[in-house]
Amino acid sequence: MPPTIHMSADDHRRVTAAVAAAEAHTSGEIVTIVTDLSDKYREVAFAWASIACFAALSAIALFPDAFQALYERALGGWTYDHSPGQWLGIVAVFAAFCWIGTFAAMQLLPLRLALTPGGIKARRVRARALSLFRVSAEARTTGKTGVLLYLSLRERRADIVADAAIADKVAPEIWGAAMASLLDHVRAGRPGEGMAAAVEQMGAVLREHLPKGSENPNELPDRLIEL
Repeated sequence: MPPTIHMSADDHRRVTAAVAAAEAHTSGEIVTIVTDLSDKYREVAFAWASIACFAALSAIALFPDAFQALYERALGGWTYDHSPGQWLGIVAVFAAFCWIGTFAAMQLLPLRLALTPGGIKARRVRARALSLFRVSAEARTTGKTGVLLYLSLRERRADIVADAAIADKVAPEIWGAAMASLLDHVRAGRPGEGMAAAVEQMGAVLREHLPKGSENPNELPDRLIEL
């Protein structure tokens, strides 16, 4: 299967040029990765289906007469006295349909994303960024000076993960301006410009803490990587 295209050719050129320009003044090595989605959040469908089922059962427990009236109306007004066991079966079937219907609706990825709490998204994006960092940048430079800029488009979240030599000198909050600039552009529909702007600001931080040395081979790719 060919890779999914999230960024235009101009975006690729823009980000690649920004990485090359940033690395011209620092011994740090910047890797840029963009992906459509960091996780499928399938367990969120189970959670919301269970919540909907519990809410329906709670409503029946609180308003049993209203539920009985709705049930009789659904039968066209034809009904008879049910035993407690029969009512239990009716309620169980109703709860099952409620769970299945909600679970089926949650198979729509946009809905699942909209109903996934922001904290869960942030943790999944961070976990994917760390995983990709270990593969693409960690300990892959002579001085352990690699840093990853990771963007997950559907979550509209990004992360920066730095190798040991950078992490020892640059506190995570220092990257805040780069992250804010990136996400502002992403929300405006300009992810390529956002990544380029973030790389420029990352370069300024790296230039301050890890200025370019006499021997500074280009050990990591400058190109934007799409997953």
